Amino acid sequence: MTLVDSNVIIDVLTGDPAWCAWSEAALADAADRDDVAINPIIYAEIASGFGTMSDLDHHLGADAFRRLPLPYEAGFVAGRAFVEYRRRGGARTSPLPDFYIGAHAAVSGLSLLTRDARRYAGYFPRVRLICPEL
Repeated sequence: MTLVDSNVIIDVLTGDPAWCAWSEAALADAADRDDVAINPIIYAEIASGFGTMSDLDHHLGADAFRRLPLPYEAGFVAGRAFVEYRRRGGARTSPLPDFYIGAHAAVSGLSLLTRDARRYAGYFPRVRLICPEL
């Protein structure tokens, strides 16, 4: 199964001129190979562009993505990755959601489709990333 990062979905939903073509093709390829999924954090990041939950659900499609819960183990792993990030000099304002998404993929054995792979690769090296060239 492939967890799909919010940036890929937002690219497709907004028709982002720089990334839409890559994100559409990568998402279609991932969906052809296996189930694609989101979690509550990814859903929350996408929600900022919609006025209602029903509007968001309509645009996501009823059956397009499996909706996975966040495992508690992912919370611990995300917290530890964030501590390491801070130890390496990362800015305190860095969004913890990316660490939750990477940790979810790591503890659940999921691939991760993203176009923002640098942080994931650095803190979750065992996660199989589907991304543009680093």
